[in-house]
Amino acid sequence: MSAGSFVAAVRRASSLAGILAAAMIVVSILVVCQLVFSRYVLKEPTAWQTELVTYLLVGATLVGCPYVLMLRGHVSVDLLPHYLSESGRRRLAFVGAGAGIVFCAVLFASSCELWYDSWSGAWLSETVWSVPLWIPYTALPLGFGLMLLQYAADVLELLSPAAERQR
Repeated sequence: MSAGSFVAAVRRASSLAGILAAAMIVVSILVVCQLVFSRYVLKEPTAWQTELVTYLLVGATLVGCPYVLMLRGHVSVDLLPHYLSESGRRRLAFVGAGAGIVFCAVLFASSCELWYDSWSGAWLSETVWSVPLWIPYTALPLGFGLMLLQYAADVLELLSPAAERQR
């Protein structure tokens, strides 16, 4: 697989992750509306909605991170890069991507272990709903794994001869 096709594949995966994250947010909004209607209009108890919304919003945050990184949509301070030369900006981009790779690799490894422990140990949430925890924990290795791949794609783009874009 060439560097260009790897970058394209990671971009597609990050875009799909962004769509999934947006869908999770939409579902959580609908569930909150259902919760309010059930609780205050129908006077019915609500047992599962709060837990589901929490899992969906945390999952959307984790799964959506690679998409945000791909679009450079994260909050950043541009003061230092503004005053650096082009080569200084590239070096700073390498340092930032390297730190991101290390951070995501550690969290990916830890989250894989957590996910496996929850799956093999049949962990359940301590609520009435008793969700198998491996399901919401899937967002951890998925999000950090895709983020790791997106950082790797960013480094490959920086190494390419056509890396004239500003970061």
